[in-house]
Amino acid sequence: MSTQGNNVLNKGIPQLEDAFVVILKTDWNAALIDMLVSGCEKILKENHIAFQTETVPGAVELPFAVKTWSRGSQRKPDAYIVFGIVIRGETPHFDYVCKIVSEGVLDLNMTLDVPTIFGVLTVENEQQVLDRAGGKDGHKGEEAAITALKMIEYNRKVNG
Repeated sequence: MSTQGNNVLNKGIPQLEDAFVVILKTDWNAALIDMLVSGCEKILKENHIAFQTETVPGAVELPFAVKTWSRGSQRKPDAYIVFGIVIRGETPHFDYVCKIVSEGVLDLNMTLDVPTIFGVLTVENEQQVLDRAGGKDGHKGEEAAITALKMIEYNRKVNG
């Protein structure tokens, strides 16, 4: 069950210099994804954070896209944020996709030197997405951006 937004998370947003974030989003459920990404980009712009947004076909491809970006990019990001939406259907496909994506992001967080923020919604229906994209349960896109900023600050503090 989701809470009505994370009010504690919104406190103490760090002011960062020269930070760069890569946002990776899916084509699947594009209209809903764009609502999440829009909130994320709004927070990054308000905090003067440079970012680039890229698109991949679906949620399963998100970890690969982060790995590929980390190995080949000219500009190394301070964080990645991945956005996808997996809506339960009538088959076990939902369970497989959720497991693959969550384990893929976990693996990235264990192996890369910068955080990958999990902005993938795993929901029962489209209404639950709307509730989490600025509705009664807050805005998970905005929360992902704030989490990225806090993790960049943490990573810089610990690693100099």
